[in-house]
Amino acid sequence: MTQLIGISGSLRNNSLNTALLASASELAPEGTTLRVASLASIPLYNGDLDIDGGPEPIRALKEQIGAADGLVLATPEYNYGIPGVLKNAIDWASRPAFRSVLAGAVGTARAQAQLRQVLAGTLSEVFPHPDFLLANAHEKIQQGALVDEGSRVLLREMLERYVSWING
Repeated sequence: MTQLIGISGSLRNNSLNTALLASASELAPEGTTLRVASLASIPLYNGDLDIDGGPEPIRALKEQIGAADGLVLATPEYNYGIPGVLKNAIDWASRPAFRSVLAGAVGTARAQAQLRQVLAGTLSEVFPHPDFLLANAHEKIQQGALVDEGSRVLLREMLERYVSWING
């Protein structure tokens, strides 16, 4: 059984990225579960609070990531990059340096490139697969579900390759 944890870089109600993760959960290969973790209660990184694993929401997030076989990130692109909320979560999860849950794996365009760069700084092993980009997401996600069949096929194939890569 392969366990994946999904994190959305958006806190919005009715987020297209969170909806995409819900669709990924539904499309995951047999024997794979994808649970979505929320970043809503994650405080801004503060080294003064980074004691004994950080505040409770941080400890819970680290535990979820650490227990998973892989991490699936869905992110909007803001000003040519990833949103602060996602970068903040990565900062928290990468502490303490070299002993954190992100000294391990991941899985648009400019934000995903920046995300790979940020994750490289945490010594994370990043899935060597082309990025999954969803142009015109507002048309392809309807009522919280990915409805574009071509995109569903591509997402399913990427998830199958990701799980196969994780399981070696």
